[in-house]
Amino acid sequence: MSVAVITIHPMSVAAVKYDRGMGRWEPNARGRLERAALELYLERGFDQTTVAQIAARAGLTERTFFRHFADKREVLFAGAVGLQEFLVRTLASTPDSAAPIDAVAAAFEAAGALLQERRDYAWQRQAVIAANAELQERELIKLAALASAMTDTLRQRGVTDPAASLAAEAGIAVFKIAFERWAGGTSQADLPQVIRESLDELKAVTAGK
Repeated sequence: MSVAVITIHPMSVAAVKYDRGMGRWEPNARGRLERAALELYLERGFDQTTVAQIAARAGLTERTFFRHFADKREVLFAGAVGLQEFLVRTLASTPDSAAPIDAVAAAFEAAGALLQERRDYAWQRQAVIAANAELQERELIKLAALASAMTDTLRQRGVTDPAASLAAEAGIAVFKIAFERWAGGTSQADLPQVIRESLDELKAVTAGK
């Protein structure tokens, strides 16, 4: 979910191969369109891929595509709302005794566990975004929205400003850097562990150690 340039994992393309023999009547059209789009973005590049090509690869019509997505860009960001809702819900349920930054980190660790389960997809998606400036900008907008939502949640927990804003923004920075390390292959640990390690690094820096 970050914007750093990474190398496509050698097994990434194989991981998203779609059964082109499936008929147009088959269920889970949204998932099929997502898989077909990601496969084509990796093969041809985002700008060179059309909605018509995505629909054809998925064995569906363009009309079906637009029932699920506003445009080809939104295929990559369709999960943003769900992620934000998950983070806010998890942050709100953390113990009141938790320090703001620890509560935020706990929410991101929980989200990281979900992303870990879809590691290949997350890595492939990141590779597509890293190769396109427009998509990078959209990703930054998404991260800003996450920071705002988490700031509001911290305020509802009784955290005053500027502590609420600082904790949320710091959490976003920790998550962004941790995701870059994980997706870029510079850490062999699972994403939740990389998030914890990155938070520890931040605490060490701010403590002057």
